Formats: sequence, structure tokens, C-alpha cells
Amino acid sequence: MAELLEMKEAIVSYLDRSGGLLQFVDDCKLYNDSAQSEAVYRFCIHVNPTDLIELDARLADCLLHDPFKATALFQSVCFLSIKTLSLIEKIHTENQVNVVLKLTHLPPFPEYFLDLCKFPRGYGPMRPVAMEGLTIAMTRITKYTQGARFLCTDDKCPFSRGFHHIRVHSPGATESVTVRGGFTCALCSAPLKEDVKFRVLGDKQLVEMVPAQALDVLSVHPPCSFRYQSVTLFLRDPSLVSSNFQALLAASACSTWRFSAILANTFGSPVIPPGLYSTLKLVLLLSLVQTSEDDPDSLNYLDVFALTNDTLIIERLMTYSLGLASRGIRHQVTGELFVSLSRDEHGTGAANVHAGSALLASGGVCLLGDLASYRKDKMEALQSALETRTAALFIPGKKYGEDVDQQLSFPIQCNFWALCDITTGAKRSLNSDSAVLGSAEMGPVPAQIAEAFSLLVQCREAGRDRSLLPLVVHTLRLAVRPGEPLYPACMQFTTQDYQELLAHARGLRVELSPEAEKLIHGYYMASRRVRSDSTQGSSLPVASIRHLISLAEAHSKLSLRRVVLEEDAVVAVLLCENSVTLKHGASALVIPPDALFPCDLHDLDSLRRRDLTLEQLHQQILQFVYAYAPGAASYITEE
Repeated sequence: MAELLEMKEAIVSYLDRSGGLLQFVDDCKLYNDSAQSEAVYRFCIHVNPTDLIELDARLADCLLHDPFKATALFQSVCFLSIKTLSLIEKIHTENQVNVVLKLTHLPPFPEYFLDLCKFPRGYGPMRPVAMEGLTIAMTRITKYTQGARFLCTDDKCPFSRGFHHIRVHSPGATESVTVRGGFTCALCSAPLKEDVKFRVLGDKQLVEMVPAQALDVLSVHPPCSFRYQSVTLFLRDPSLVSSNFQALLAASACSTWRFSAILANTFGSPVIPPGLYSTLKLVLLLSLVQTSEDDPDSLNYLDVFALTNDTLIIERLMTYSLGLASRGIRHQVTGELFVSLSRDEHGTGAANVHAGSALLASGGVCLLGDLASYRKDKMEALQSALETRTAALFIPGKKYGEDVDQQLSFPIQCNFWALCDITTGAKRSLNSDSAVLGSAEMGPVPAQIAEAFSLLVQCREAGRDRSLLPLVVHTLRLAVRPGEPLYPACMQFTTQDYQELLAHARGLRVELSPEAEKLIHGYYMASRRVRSDSTQGSSLPVASIRHLISLAEAHSKLSLRRVVLEEDAVVAVLLCENSVTLKHGASALVIPPDALFPCDLHDLDSLRRRDLTLEQLHQQILQFVYAYAPGAASYITEE
């Protein structure tokens, strides 16, 4: 008993020195702020075995050779800390504390490394081991039960209420060990029943690994007599969002707009300096979120068309962003965009249908590049595909050995990105200092093409040459010192971090709140009424309401929320309004083109000023809706 008490004291000392105690307190605050009580409260504690050895050798030996006992000791310490410091009011028993110890590393000895070519035989000591190999297969992420609460079926038993019977998943256990029938009460032996509303779920994934030497079988070396067997691993609670973004999300929780703004501001730092073309970067992130390779039929399309006088930089940014799509295809102008037809090469005489770039990009993004290089017939085909989301193909019967002609239709299930140099072929170049919304030149691109895209973004800065110097410095530093972090404050968010964040955001299922729905439909109706006047330009297209909802949902996903708030609808309205006014002219709303990013988001004061600007625009949008569509709050359009 004295030895256990000394090890618990060593755990408290280690958590205090390593900063784990402060992290534990912060994790408790998240649970305490939640109004819902849970059966199990899960805490991940990172432990450095080397530091633990220097503090208490017995505790370190217990951690490396009896991890279940060490976990129980940490669990006891955490529960006592919660009760002593009153960290979580809703916790009742020690069984409700689920502690997961994550070791930062293992000792560099053979006993702590599992060689897949020398799989251990028999039962040895239970110790953590490290594995290295090649992943050859993996399942999709599914749910498993982290913990569950059971109650006695005898109403007279004290254990028919409270948290006396808690089942927690243990390493190596199956689902039936945690949740099943047949459990009996420890007090009266009556059957137990699960309180389903207190079940706590987690994520799991199965991964199949083989030794790296297995690649020799597929290489050019002569065949050998070795046989390699794969090993299946269970990954519990895989991290989907990096710790850097998790910390940023917690730090920006005071505002519903800050997280996505910082993401857009720092996005693409390996290509362009932070703070440049932030509105376009936000739109690209939203478009990336609204893609789904697993279910392309549920895709809410967000096509992006960028107007710029520097196509090289914008195309470089789009190319970089394309690598983060679930499936990204860069279309070559000389290739086929949709479908093409040829005669079968095997002598059957049948028609062979070839998939173009748009079909290959199903569930992802198709980058079209500069539309100024497209012929008129290609432009018309693109416009038709954007409007109908289908591509038609005519197969003449006589040419391919059939009695009748055939007409095939293929669904287009990808987002399109395109750009255009507004100075190419234009009668007058656009002055970015004094350009008025609604008078932007489209260059050689017909206005009908711009109308077919979901969003039209004008890439410009407040000053004529404002972006020139930062881009020059950025390029020179990349050339002189390749691999050096150019922006230390931004480089903490790596490309892999963005890839993991977008992959997680795509999988979120969001629900439109009544407030967001009212704002979207109210703006839609008010804008249609204002723009129906001939002096204000053409009417707002019916498809705009789908784009508004898609934008609001994408911003909610990018902010890692499952409910679309009214603030998400405000961002959607601002993006849509700037896009529509570029096409059709100004409306009754007075929204500057840089409303989303009025200043460089380099410090807390800049973020606060942006929040204030967006809040003022929020009120202006509400006043606009009440003035021109007073009954729109409860109106759901049926058009």
C-alpha cells in the first residue's frame, strides 16, 4: 500500500512538472461546461518514459511492463484531482474516469519493437511495443463503444440509479465485452440493463500491415521462398484534426468568424505570402469542403471563377489547392473535358467512350485554368455542363455498326475552378483602385460563362502594386533559402494539417438552423425584389439560393460545426452579394468588395476590427431583409 501511494505521489509530481496537470484541468473545463452528463469522461495523457525514469524508476517500470496497472494508478490520481479541485461536478465514481496513456517514445531496445517477420510465439509480458510496416489495406472509420452505463432492473436496489455499473473499453476487448446482455448486479444479482442515452462512442479503424521486406516480392529481384503474413491492427480514436488546429479552434472560440478567417489568411503560405487574396483562398477552402469522393451524388457544387490581372499567381494558388482535394484533376486545353468517342481498337467495330477530365474528377475538383485559351465550342459545352450538370454524347448508329443512333447522358459531379486575365482582349483594363462592382471586365470570357459559375471572385488588393513587393520577396527567399520556414507563425499549419482538416470537415453532417434558413431566404427574396427593377440589373437567378445554402453549410463545416448558424449565412450572403454585383450591378446593400477581409489578420486587434465589421454588415443585411422582404422570415421558396 505504501508503494502504491508513493507511485501516486510521483504521478502528481510528474504531471505538475510536465504541464500535464494544466492540460488535464483544461480538459475538465470542457466537460464541466457541457450541460449533458456522461457515463465516461475520457482523458489522454502524454507520458515521456525517460523523464518518468528520472523521477521514479518503479513507476516507469510499471508503465513499461504493466501498463494496465499504471493506467489504473493514473486513473485514481485523476479522479482524486477532480474531486479535490472540484473540476467536474457531474462525476460520481472513479469508474467514470477513462484514462488513455500515450507514450511519446519507447526505449531503444529490441524488446520494445515488434518485428513482423519474427512474430512472437507464446505469451510474454504485456508491454507496449512499436511497429513499423507498410499499410496495404484499411477500413473506413466506424464507431465503437468507449463506455456505457448499466442500471439494475430491480427498482428497490440502490444500484438501479447512479453510476455504480460502468463498462469501459479495454485494449484488446471486443464490442461484446463492453456492451451486451447478461450482466448481473454486483449487489443483488438482478439483471442489468443499459442506459443507452449515456453510451459514449469513439472512432475505430482497422489497418492491415505487412513488413517492408514484402516489397521484394514485387520487385525485379529473383523470387524467394519467404512468405509474408499481414497483421491487422485496431486503431482507436484516430486523430482527424491536428493539435495545432485544435488549439487554434479553442483560442478562437470567442468568435464564430475567426477560425475560418485565420485558415484563409494563412492558407497557401508555401505559394504566396499570408494575407494576399484571402477572399479567394476562403472560397477555395469552401469549395474543397463541398466535395465528397465517397458520395458524389450528394455534392453541393461550388464552382469558382477568378478574375485577375496576374494569372500566374492565381493559377499557382489553385494548383496548390488542387492537391488538397479528395480527387483533383488539372484539365489540359488540348484534352477532352467531358467525353469523347472513338472506334474500338479490338476489331469489334463498337463505339468506345472515353472519360474526360470532368468525369475523372467526380467527387472532387476539375481545374480548368485560364478560360482565355478555350475555343468558342468548348466554352459553349462548359456553359451547358455548368447549367445542367450533365454531358451529352451522340453516337451515330451507322458509323458504329448499330441500327439506330444513341444519345447518352453523363452526370457531372465535380466542382470547376477557372480563372481569366481581365486585361486580355478587354477594351479597357480594370483599375483595381477605383473599380466599381458590377462594372468588372470579363476579358475574352462571355458573360454567360461567368453567370454559370457559382461564385465570381475578383482578385485585387487595395493598392495597385500592394501585392508585388511581398510576392517578389517571397519568390527570392524561396530561391535563396529553399526549405526554410518563411513565415514561422504560419508554417505551424502544414499542408498535411490542412489536408487532415479538410478531410474531417468533408465528413461532417450539418443541419441548417432556423435562423440561418430565415436569413438566407430573406436575403434571396429581398435581392430578387430589388434587382427585378430594370434600373438595378437583372433578377437574381433561382439557383442562387442553392449556392447560398451550400456556402453556409461549407463555412459551418470549415469551422468544424455541425449546425449552420446565422453567422455562417452572413458569410454566404457576403460572398454571394459580391459575386452577383460583379455580374449584375449594385443593389440596395452597401457591401465593400473587401468586406470579409478588410485588414491584414496579423494580430488580435485586426481580428477584433474584422469581427466588428462583420457584425455591422450582419445588422445591415437584417435591415435589408426587413425592408424589402418583411414576410421572408417564415417563407420557404417553392421555386
